[in-house]
Amino acid sequence: MKYLLQNKTIKVQYDPEAITLSVEVEGSDTVWSWASTGKLRLSDGAELDLANAVCKSFAHPSGTMDGVRASYSGLCSPDGQQMTFTVETYVGIDETSGELRTHSWVEGDKFGEVAALVYPPRMRFEAKEGEGYTVLPRMQGTLVPAGHPIDMANGSTATTNTVGYIYERDGYMPLFGQVKGGCGYAAIYETPFDARYELVGEEVQPFFVPSLGLMSYKREMVFSFFPEGDFNTIAKIYRAYRAERGKLITLREKIAKNPNVEYLIGTPVVHTGAAVHIHPESFYYDAEHPENNDWCTPFAKIARELRELKEKGAERAYVHLDGWGHHGYDNLHPSPFPINEQAGGADGMRALQQTCHALGYKFGLHDQYRDYYYDSPGFSIDNAAQNADGGHFYGSVWYGGPHSLLCARVAPDFVRRNYDEFERLDIKIDGSYLDVFSVVEMDECFNPEHPMTREECAKYRRHCLDILTSRGIIPSSEEVLDCIIESMALCHHAPFACTSFGGEGKTNMGIPIPLFNLVYHNCIVIPWDGLHSRGAWSIADSDSPYLWALLCGGTVYFGLHFTQEDVEYGKIALELHRQVALCDLTKHEILDETTRKRRSTFSDGTTVEADLDSGDFTITYPDGRVVSGRD
Repeated sequence: MKYLLQNKTIKVQYDPEAITLSVEVEGSDTVWSWASTGKLRLSDGAELDLANAVCKSFAHPSGTMDGVRASYSGLCSPDGQQMTFTVETYVGIDETSGELRTHSWVEGDKFGEVAALVYPPRMRFEAKEGEGYTVLPRMQGTLVPAGHPIDMANGSTATTNTVGYIYERDGYMPLFGQVKGGCGYAAIYETPFDARYELVGEEVQPFFVPSLGLMSYKREMVFSFFPEGDFNTIAKIYRAYRAERGKLITLREKIAKNPNVEYLIGTPVVHTGAAVHIHPESFYYDAEHPENNDWCTPFAKIARELRELKEKGAERAYVHLDGWGHHGYDNLHPSPFPINEQAGGADGMRALQQTCHALGYKFGLHDQYRDYYYDSPGFSIDNAAQNADGGHFYGSVWYGGPHSLLCARVAPDFVRRNYDEFERLDIKIDGSYLDVFSVVEMDECFNPEHPMTREECAKYRRHCLDILTSRGIIPSSEEVLDCIIESMALCHHAPFACTSFGGEGKTNMGIPIPLFNLVYHNCIVIPWDGLHSRGAWSIADSDSPYLWALLCGGTVYFGLHFTQEDVEYGKIALELHRQVALCDLTKHEILDETTRKRRSTFSDGTTVEADLDSGDFTITYPDGRVVSGRD
């Protein structure tokens, strides 16, 4: 049976038996349609096409939604065995918002039986070169012009170059979109924690994986269509979506809850470290030159260098200290105490903190509550996240060597204990960076004593950060997954998807756009690294990190050994950040066909223009003042 669903903005023709759907958008000649059918992937590798199932459907209006329920049953495995489960779906349009909504779920699946539910089908994208593009939430944001392949080669958790994880570097936000002939859509995962996407040519296929071994709840998506717009439109649709749900927590709100956060506005980040010890089983261990595996910069030396930086004109700084624990950086977590004796012990760290305060600086540190080191005092495998088979993750890449993963459900207890210890030592911590919480995928735990879904993992990670906030400590983490940032004020970085993270030869994957900043600019402080340079960590060798700091209205890093000239140059970005940090980034424009000339406009009227090739930039403030330069 075929159904016609329509409201003021879209008209949908839907055939659940053939699994076809088309969307006509009021005010546009563009028609969007499904390019495939739904599928169910089993854990044994079999893939079952819903088009081969027995379909039963019926209209399902709700008063605010005009929709259709469809049930797919009678699916058979490749060897002819009839499966016992059914796939249930719903397609509807919201009569108020005009959105297209899809729900899908599996009834009757057994533990571990299903690997993925591939539904809703992907939208057909047949735009010619120059007529459209795809927008992906890869790191800060990626735009891929029509006619160009979409590559996922770097930064992805996946084993192929076609799959992206939501809430990883593949998906800072649970969002993607496409624009064709000016008409476009924003696709939002309303249930994002077990969500993925895969690329089929130039089409984006959403799919969902089990939670604790079962497809145990409805997987929902929202599609918002617009007749005329661009990637800015997609970002603003998502910003409004988050705001309506109370998830767009601005810096003003975070400052009201924790006044220390206000210090970050117009303040550079100074990243330094004390001690390093590389475990013999670590990937980084240098067996040929064992002297390279241990080094130390005393707290007193760092304090002296900070005083010198102040003399060069750095009136303010947020100091981020690595390697303060007993064995130094990335060791012994979540129990890194006592404080490293070679660096100066508790007395030396206290003196460094006091130096920071005397200089008018804030004192922050690196901390870690995911990697769970086997040599950590009090280590118990019972606290580790347990896999479905009863085993546990094992890794030995980082400096501390062999480790599992701490179950996030128990992590808040360790945070409380450790920051009580800082209070006992009378070391006043102004900020803390809980490593990887806002960059790596959410973990599951199958331990029956502390089971944890991916959604619960995000809740417990936020809880750890909220403990810091409750103590007046500025909360930060590595990057900017939007399921975490409501509890963060600062991140380490949030750059672009490149062909590699570090080293030489990095190029942009697609065209970089500040998609994340268009949604969240006034919700978090993002620092950018590099003055008078090209390339940085996950910034293409052709690009200036400083220009991106200006275009994104972010703050910058200061090095301990900056010259006075460096400090003064950096203050251009800091002044801009003071002006716009609490503003919305309302628009980002690509001004020419090379895509290298850009303009950003903030809600107070401030504009920034930059040429990523020449390095020229111009900042125009609302009072008419103009600042120009070249990086």
